[in-house]
Amino acid sequence: MPRLAGKTAFITGGGTGIGRASALAFACEGAQVVIAGRRKEPLDGIAGEIQAAGGRAFAIECDVVDDKAVQSAIATVVRQFNGLHIVVNNAGAIVVGSVEETSDNDWNLVMATNLTGTFTVSRAAIPALRQAGGGSIVNIGSYLGIAGRRQRAAYCAAKAGVMGLTRAMALDHAQDKIRVNCICPAMIETEMATQSLSKAADPEVARKQRIAEIPLGRLGKPEDVAMMAVYLASDESSWVTGVSLPLDGGQTAY
Repeated sequence: MPRLAGKTAFITGGGTGIGRASALAFACEGAQVVIAGRRKEPLDGIAGEIQAAGGRAFAIECDVVDDKAVQSAIATVVRQFNGLHIVVNNAGAIVVGSVEETSDNDWNLVMATNLTGTFTVSRAAIPALRQAGGGSIVNIGSYLGIAGRRQRAAYCAAKAGVMGLTRAMALDHAQDKIRVNCICPAMIETEMATQSLSKAADPEVARKQRIAEIPLGRLGKPEDVAMMAVYLASDESSWVTGVSLPLDGGQTAY
């Protein structure tokens, strides 16, 4: 029997990368999938792919920094699928720079997307998860919430905040049978990673340098994160809550 049969999942940042891989993996495990993001076209493409394979999926345009849009999206999910069981807070943004080099606008963008967006979506979803008898919130953090890195001041701060929020929500909602966990990936081969590397003087050299930092000798794949998210969303992890799990090829083992 599929591991997520009978469950409905809401995935933010679902148009590309980790969100896309998670949507496909959840659908393969029997979940009904609602894919949210700012760009409707890639969302519709993924939903169509899942539907063509016999799954059930729905695309919804939603920016996690817009509280009213988030509330409307969650209400639509509950109405369309008669409940909600899983939330994957994956929407993210990154700005390169030290504290001195980071503008107020860039700081606010990174905080709003990575940290406040996780808070906003979770706050809107918790009543629906409680109504369903419990569920799972999977936050996509970063190994940079655990370890620091030069030129990532805002991103490190935001992802560390996601880890703290994960622990607090896990304690607050354990009695509701709502589990809250965080995945902390190192660099994953996504559009965001490609854009970040492209800003280096020599992107190929920068890529090789990043790989050299990872004991397992490769960048992560979106599917690596997606399969851990499936585990945390499934009943296999029914006694796991409040944890932040590195998924980094051994990078934080140094």
